[in-house]
Amino acid sequence: MPNLSFDFGPDSNAPGFNDPRAKALEIHRRLCLVHGCPVPYFHDTDPLSELVSSLLSHRTRNAESGRAFKALRRRWPDWAAVRDAPLAEVRETIAPVTWPEQKAPRLQEILCRITALRGGVLSLDFLAGMPVEDARAWLQALPGVGPKTSAAVLCFSTLRRAALPVDSHHHRVAARTGLIPPTLAVGPAHAVLAAQLPPDWDAQRVYDNHEVMMLHGQRCCFFQNPACHRCVLLDLCPTGQARHGQGRVPA
Repeated sequence: MPNLSFDFGPDSNAPGFNDPRAKALEIHRRLCLVHGCPVPYFHDTDPLSELVSSLLSHRTRNAESGRAFKALRRRWPDWAAVRDAPLAEVRETIAPVTWPEQKAPRLQEILCRITALRGGVLSLDFLAGMPVEDARAWLQALPGVGPKTSAAVLCFSTLRRAALPVDSHHHRVAARTGLIPPTLAVGPAHAVLAAQLPPDWDAQRVYDNHEVMMLHGQRCCFFQNPACHRCVLLDLCPTGQARHGQGRVPA
């Protein structure tokens, strides 16, 4: 973690931070100081490839899902060939992921469904012309596609749309800091957390918000033994204050 000697500006315990929107913006501001915004996009893939990548990554470490994704690209020339390949071969190729026996048929089912819905064209590029909420609804009508995957396809791919994905790290930070109730599941949390961001934010700022929340969860707000003593959000975080007492992290 970088040096945390930041000037946070006005007292963050002021009444205004009882408003979740104000608190969300202050959290975003502080984490951008730590991690640097704008955050560069981590890859540059078309939306259909991003959908495949997201489906493979469910409950799987990034290294394993990335290895499976690259194996599919090496073995077949395009996603239509993956769609039409023998199921056993697809399952064998994505063996590094969790539950390949479930993901292989689901992947082929989704590729077939998109082809049918788009009149024989296997592409998601058309989503660029749809409002974000309509595009997310279209994606979520596909089998096994939920809020996180639909947001990832729109935000992470070359579409670069302002859709907020929420992964487990992002969700944990949001729950501990009180942006969402601790009992709110990841799926429903997408709408709540997105509503706390300014509606005029572009895709880059929405992406930044996801990335800095995720990075904070990975590098400081750990699942076990969070490093509250060096957290720039401690005075905003009821969970951290309960663990370590009241007060701001000293500069």
